[in-house]
Parts: sequence; structure tokens; C-alpha cells
Amino acid sequence: MKKLVLLLSLFLIGCSDLSNTPTKKAEEFLKKYQTLDESVISDLNNVVNESDLNETQRSMYIDIMKKHYQNLSYEIKDETIDGDEAVVTVEIAVTDFKKVLDEANNYMNNNKEEFNDENGEYSVVKFNDYKLSKLKEAKDKIRYTIEIKLTKINEDWTVDKLDSKTYDKINGVYNY
Repeated sequence: MKKLVLLLSLFLIGCSDLSNTPTKKAEEFLKKYQTLDESVISDLNNVVNESDLNETQRSMYIDIMKKHYQNLSYEIKDETIDGDEAVVTVEIAVTDFKKVLDEANNYMNNNKEEFNDENGEYSVVKFNDYKLSKLKEAKDKIRYTIEIKLTKINEDWTVDKLDSKTYDKINGVYNY
């Protein structure tokens, strides 16, 4: 019986350690996007609330991004540990929103009159509606390599704050 308890204890300790690796923590981080974790949605809402979108457009954008995050896929490529610091290299596949936004901007620049209001003035609202309709239709995927940096704090690996380039890649708008 003592051997069984000892083996069970070692097994449980081993299992808890398996979830505290840089790779597992990076996977947990990316799964928060896929599962629309509360923290991801909160960040998305904060970004949208600071935008020049009207209420209807904000709602549409949030729906587009939720679908985008749920469709994010990834593959862990490498893990490097150096003491209490680690880097997990990940290849992600996301909707190529950068391509769509570039095409929308080019279209607008070549067809400015289509985005004028009834007074003949440029309408941000009209252009935002156009961009959102194009984002909603986006299907093409793009692959990016990202590096997720982690720090070991009190024996627990934690994801460091991401740089803007990595966020842009996750959001499919990286300017390569």
C-alpha cells in the first residue's frame, strides 16, 4: 500500500510539473485566443472602444475578430530554456487581414468618390463599413513565426508581455 501511495504521489507531482513548462504555458496562452478567454475579449473590447468605429461597426469588428481567434492554429517549433528565461518558437496560421486592408486602402485611393457622404465629403463611416465587409469575407490564411518569451517566477513559467509585432501577427495585420 505504501508503494502505491508513493507511486501515486510521484505520478501526481510529475503531472503537475508537466503543465509547468514553457511550451505548455505558450500553448495555454494561444488557447486563450482559440477559446475566447475573458482576458482576450476584454483586451479586444478595450481596443475597439478606443477606435473610430461606431457602435454597429464595433460589434461587427468584435464578431470578425472572435471568428479569427477561434480559427487561429499553431504548431510549436522549438523551446529554448536559459536559466529562468525561455523562448518558445511557434508557427501560427491566421486570416490574412493585412492583405485585405491593403486592398481596401488601394481601392479607396482609386475610388475616393465612393466614400463621400451626401455633402461630397470623405466619410470615415462609409470607408469603415467597406473595410469591415471585406474583413468579414476574408478567407486567405498566412503563416507567421512568433517567439513567446517566458520568465520563471516562483518556480512557475509565465508569458512575458508580447511586443506589438507579435500582437500584429496574432491579429493577422503584421506589416511584413
